[in-house]
Amino acid sequence: MLRLGVFVSLLSLAVATPTPPRTMRVHTRMDSAPVGFTLAGAASPDTMIKLRVALVQSNPAGLEDALYDVSTPSSANYGQYLTREEAAAFVAPSDETTSAVNTWLAEHDVTATPLTPAGDWIGFTVPVSKANEMFAADYSVYAHTETGQTAIRTLSYSVPEELIEHLKVLYPSTTFPKVQRKLQVVKAPVSVVPETTQGAENAAVNASCASTMTPSCLQQIYGVPSSPATQSSNKLAVAGYDDQWSNIADLSTFLKRYRPDMSSNTSFTLETLDGGSNNQTEADAGVEANLDIQYTVGVATNVPTVFISAGENNNDGDLGGFLDMTDLLLNETNPPQVWTTSYGPNEDDVPEDLAYNLCNAYAQLGARGVSILFATGDGGVSGTQSSECTTFVVPFPDGCPYMTNVGSTTGFAPEISASFSSGGFSNYWARPSYQADAVEAYLKTLGDTYAGLYNASGRAFPDVATQGINFSVVIDQEFYLVDGTSCSSPTFASVVSLLNDELVGSGKPVLGFLNPWLYSTAAGAFNDITEGSNPGCGTDGFNATAGWDPVTGLGSPDYAKLRSAAGLS
Repeated sequence: MLRLGVFVSLLSLAVATPTPPRTMRVHTRMDSAPVGFTLAGAASPDTMIKLRVALVQSNPAGLEDALYDVSTPSSANYGQYLTREEAAAFVAPSDETTSAVNTWLAEHDVTATPLTPAGDWIGFTVPVSKANEMFAADYSVYAHTETGQTAIRTLSYSVPEELIEHLKVLYPSTTFPKVQRKLQVVKAPVSVVPETTQGAENAAVNASCASTMTPSCLQQIYGVPSSPATQSSNKLAVAGYDDQWSNIADLSTFLKRYRPDMSSNTSFTLETLDGGSNNQTEADAGVEANLDIQYTVGVATNVPTVFISAGENNNDGDLGGFLDMTDLLLNETNPPQVWTTSYGPNEDDVPEDLAYNLCNAYAQLGARGVSILFATGDGGVSGTQSSECTTFVVPFPDGCPYMTNVGSTTGFAPEISASFSSGGFSNYWARPSYQADAVEAYLKTLGDTYAGLYNASGRAFPDVATQGINFSVVIDQEFYLVDGTSCSSPTFASVVSLLNDELVGSGKPVLGFLNPWLYSTAAGAFNDITEGSNPGCGTDGFNATAGWDPVTGLGSPDYAKLRSAAGLS
């Protein structure tokens, strides 16, 4: 019997039909590495690489409809946010897609892990040799000439012909590292100017605010309350990348100086991903991280703040962190109600399919009641700190219609636009209906100026603006002045978080995806900025003017009017 069993088993193996080779089709290809990157050599075949694959989503149009349904004040379902599972259902891949991709992976002895609640992103780690085999790729090591940073990338990849309609994005592949902080100027250490003790909303603005911006100045200029928030369920998240760590001792010094009415022990919680951390060596404190935390903790009084620190275990340290942080929040049952980010590349550095996928992820979070805010960037119409351009450059994800962009202003008598404040029109996304009237009014005044330099039918940005110059920040126990839209996004995030605190305390839903509300009910709750421009690309850039403009958006916040627009008075 034993011998018979062995004979039958061997016979079965002998007559088994091998899986025929699949016909591969090029999915994405680029002719050469981007400017600034050179080929350093072949990647070691044994090097492990973390790959992410985006599957085709089943109903992204339905997700958009659901997002607007819960975010538009005139909708009967306004504020009735979706659960994690309800939002995920719109982008979950079809059974056919999931089955086809899993079958192919099994042929390569690869088991993928779902990365999102919907399962539209899956991940697996394989040797470079296996990645090259699976995707007919040539993963190699590329070095950035200026920084020496290296990345393993391929200039092309293919997928089986049968999967072309099922597989949307492979990452990392042809996308090279380009994410950077949207921070413009860090000035030398400065003496601390005398600080006013005024902190009450609607107080006269102290003269010191003309040269040094502090939490008290922001409270005075915009009428932001200094009274403590009371709702522990209402949270504000700050994104941290690029080994930018927020120092607790620096925050304490900042609060002692600028918020003596708060406990100097007031701090924040920490969430990490991809091996992230929050090194507390004072000399290693990050300008960006300290700025973002000091002006969220210091303005959104007692709103629970979480610092989300992304490490570099995603093998690339750039958009991989963007993807993973978004996935982290998507997977949370109760994500923070406000999320602010001051990092990003330019739009044309991100392949369209990847850009659309990230934008759809923001739509999921918005449909669940999360307000997503991004600093617009500090290159004017040159994008994210670009200097050479022949057409206007769009930062990413400023073109995504499902999040809120924050530009910068300066001064307060009058308040004018900051010259570095990025603004313009997306080349990827069309103009959403919620801003159609406001943008059309501006375009009529602009006329043919800059025709051909920008996409007049694209999603326009920014949506709003706040102060962004001479922010006093404590770094390694010294006071510095910082400029940039990185100052502005945390400021507006704090305003939204305080409004949310009042809403929750009144038994009302939080503001969620802001833009339909901003451009309708709240459109009159902003200080209209009518002076300034955002030069770049050898031009004077767009001009600030009455109404919405692509420098300061709708303008800067008036807290009392925003309260009224939110139904709080």
